Amino acid sequence: EMDDEDCERRRMECLDEMSNLEKQFTDLKDQLYKERLSQVDAKLQEVIAGKAPEYLEPLAALQENMQIRTKVAGIYRELCLESVKNKYECEIQASRQHCESEKLLLYDTVQSELEEKIRRLEEDRHSIDITSELWNDELQSRKKRKDPFSPDKKKPVFSLTFPRPYIVYMLQDLDILEDWTTIRKAMATLGPHRVKAEPPVKLEKHLHSARSEEGRLYYDGEWYGRGQTICIDKKDECPTSAIITTINHDEVWFKRPDGSKSKLYISQLQKGKYSIKHNHN
Repeated sequence: EMDDEDCERRRMECLDEMSNLEKQFTDLKDQLYKERLSQVDAKLQEVIAGKAPEYLEPLAALQENMQIRTKVAGIYRELCLESVKNKYECEIQASRQHCESEKLLLYDTVQSELEEKIRRLEEDRHSIDITSELWNDELQSRKKRKDPFSPDKKKPVFSLTFPRPYIVYMLQDLDILEDWTTIRKAMATLGPHRVKAEPPVKLEKHLHSARSEEGRLYYDGEWYGRGQTICIDKKDECPTSAIITTINHDEVWFKRPDGSKSKLYISQLQKGKYSIKHNHN
């Protein structure tokens, strides 16, 4: 048992001891803070000087990664430049091929038109009754104009002393003959009973059967439609593959693998200048 004085004394001793412990803890805490602060400052100085291992190891990894990425970027740049160069050369080659194909197509088109005109002129020549004397007169007149040693001299076209009106023909004799042929043809159409019996006209025979019906192409027993892949073959040339895009009344449009578009006339297929077949590859 303890009396009040002992309890009070004991309490004061405990309070003093607690105050002492708190003071020691505070001193130790300040000392630890100062030591840690000095360590951090020292490490910061090492980092600033570039000597700290914690700084050098990640820096080496970053530099290695930078070198790898720089090398990869250089390779990617070379590949991009090579790809652009290949695309440029491909475009040039495609343009040249398209130009050549269009040139050949234009040549065939002009040739077909000229052959058609020749055929029509042949039909007109057979359907109109033209006497041989008129043609002989025309040939003789042309020979006379071309003969440099002919003694005949050209008469003056116009003279102030001419006593009466004078007609000057501005057309050549051949043009007048063509006009006369056209007039005779129109007269034959309007009045067939006045024209002599016409000889049978020899029509051009087609080597192949080709026609378009309702957006489809019929060629040598086979039908072709839009979107089908065909093989186009021309004499003395390598066959080319193409896709049909449009089928009109007298022409067929197709697209080549390089993206260029061209067309074929059905008359060219009939005459055998071009041939097509299904491409099952």
